[in-house]
Amino acid sequence: MNRQAQAVVLFLFGGAILKASLTDLYLRYVQEALRPFLIASGALLVIAAASTLWYDLRGRGATEEDHHHHEPRVGWLLILPVLGLLLIAPPALGSYTAEQTGTVQVNAESDYAPLPDGDPAPVSLIDYVSRSVFDEGRSLAGRRLQLTGFVATGDDGEPMLARIVVSCCAADGRPIKVGLAGSPVDVPAGTWLQVTGRYTDQRGKDPVNQADIAFLQVEQWQPVSPPKQQYE
Repeated sequence: MNRQAQAVVLFLFGGAILKASLTDLYLRYVQEALRPFLIASGALLVIAAASTLWYDLRGRGATEEDHHHHEPRVGWLLILPVLGLLLIAPPALGSYTAEQTGTVQVNAESDYAPLPDGDPAPVSLIDYVSRSVFDEGRSLAGRRLQLTGFVATGDDGEPMLARIVVSCCAADGRPIKVGLAGSPVDVPAGTWLQVTGRYTDQRGKDPVNQADIAFLQVEQWQPVSPPKQQYE
């Protein structure tokens, strides 16, 4: 590829990163805290592309490139992932990943903070599982709880509530799963739900990795739109 072609590829890469990071699209791939780094990276690529093109138009290195304009065209394949991000952005990880991967094995905390105010109290799935398994539900007792996640199908065909937990980006995403007891939930896998219920000491085992699965005693549920930040 000559310098002008390199500049085009750099510009497309930088533009794709900026498009993702200046909208909510980047949340499908990385944590929210990484947004400033994405914006900086995209801007640097665009600046590098503009600089490359400017130097080329000034004629620097033109003689050398005139003798090397028959390079393999396979270099243009670098544009394919950029076009994929610009035109066909994949969705965030969801029910398929949850059903094929073992649930996260959460860590215990030395002291659990009081639940948020409100009735019901909003609780993340990973916090609910940690309090259920390691605190035996003591910090959850007597409170109505509200969990939000998508439906995944368990090995026995029963629905579970799940979210994807990421440490850095979607590449290391693992599901956290909560079993649903009581009121039957009959919606397709992948449907986002807001579930209200109470702690129960019922337990299950994830068939993928044999990790403990905590359950929630469901009182009511309703479908909701996917949240802006779909990962925990």
